[in-house]
Amino acid sequence: MAADAVQELRQQCLQRGAAGIKGLGRTFRIMDDDGSKSLDFQEFEKGLENYGVSVGKDKAQQSFAVMDKDGTINFDEFLEKLRPSMSSARKQVINQAFRKFDKTGDGVVTIEDLQGVYNSKHHPKYKSGEWTEEQAFRSFLESFDSPYDKDGKVTLEEFLNYYSGVSASVDSDEYFITMMKNAWKL
Repeated sequence: MAADAVQELRQQCLQRGAAGIKGLGRTFRIMDDDGSKSLDFQEFEKGLENYGVSVGKDKAQQSFAVMDKDGTINFDEFLEKLRPSMSSARKQVINQAFRKFDKTGDGVVTIEDLQGVYNSKHHPKYKSGEWTEEQAFRSFLESFDSPYDKDGKVTLEEFLNYYSGVSASVDSDEYFITMMKNAWKL
């Protein structure tokens, strides 16, 4: 029963596209008044309502109970449980893309890693002169960065979180793997 509640919550988030789960995480960050990176049930329920997710009080309580360890839920654990599961083949190609993305090999992608991997000169705001190359790099990194800790650095976990949303909207492993290989020139 509780797993069904989490599944319904997951589906409503994924209906918002690849960044749906990430968006809910961003909303929860705003709801975290004390900066603890966790929410009690009232904050959780208010966050769902503010994000426009309507599962009802019973299912909200069931979802919360699945993720609750001490009267609160931790952001990272919540997003991990909400994230749809992926096959090992999908995780493998995501890891491969991350390794390519992480030119320095230090486990964190920064602007330094993007140079020579991402061509910002095709970005419309760079072409128009509105942005510098660094601003285009920052914008690109931000799409993968954690919604509650925008630090300009992307970890493997953040990269997996991003691609779990994309993965949820792709039925076939073969298609997902082809898409990743083409997008990252693997």
